[in-house]
Amino acid sequence: MNHFPKPITQNVAMLLPILLLSLSHIGNCKPNTAVKSVLCNTGSYSKGDPFSISLAYVLAELESATPTRQGYDFHNVSPYPNAFAYGHAACNQTLTRSDCASCLAAAKTAVLDGCNGRIGARSVLYDCTIRYEQYPFDD
Repeated sequence: MNHFPKPITQNVAMLLPILLLSLSHIGNCKPNTAVKSVLCNTGSYSKGDPFSISLAYVLAELESATPTRQGYDFHNVSPYPNAFAYGHAACNQTLTRSDCASCLAAAKTAVLDGCNGRIGARSVLYDCTIRYEQYPFDD
């Protein structure tokens, strides 16, 4: 009976297929779009308020620009001086660009459904977040 440990090359050869199989799932993960929280500012705006145009601009840009930024972290402000809107969005950095975009679409839906007509809101999902306010902020 041989009581000597197996050579390291034999141990690596046995573990390599397991390691490769586990790594193959990293790029195939879908974003976790479950909502952790939605928080709404108590202030509100009405339909026809210029803020609604600024908000639409900010949310659309957050959704389209964040996945293209290194680190998936983007702040913006609307260009309309009548009623500024400020925004911030971020995604889990392990996501692909398309998964970040999908997560932000879900976050945008959650914030609009949960805080319709509010001058500020935040939705936090497991893999991304969106926030907008009528005033400048720093997350």
